[in-house]
Amino acid sequence: MARNTARPLSPHLTIWKWGPHMTVSILNRMMGVGLATVGVLALTLWLVALASGPEAYKDFMDLATGWFGYVVAVGLSFAFFLHLCAGLRHFVMDAGAGFELVTNRMWAWGSIIAPVLLTAGLWLFIFWGMI
Repeated sequence: MARNTARPLSPHLTIWKWGPHMTVSILNRMMGVGLATVGVLALTLWLVALASGPEAYKDFMDLATGWFGYVVAVGLSFAFFLHLCAGLRHFVMDAGAGFELVTNRMWAWGSIIAPVLLTAGLWLFIFWGMI
């Protein structure tokens, strides 16, 4: 098929300057997929262990409360908070606010920094609550 040279080509990634809003958009999608995938997998493993009897459930709980389980739980909580913050950012933008460059950049950075702080705060609360 011949291309009409009088019409411009679509902009490509090399044309755009990378910004925090692009990072938040991509991370939001990645975290949504990760939450769904890992969450369904963990729920399925838990239900299979629960249905398989006390020994299988004990093995599952040993895995879930070991270092690997904590790494997965911290990752899931970070993914949840990032997805939440990015979703709130998009909710505000869907209402018609926050499109100014400075405001958009501030919300994007906030959507990246807030999940780190919220995750750290949650796990400090969890670990200090256990002591």
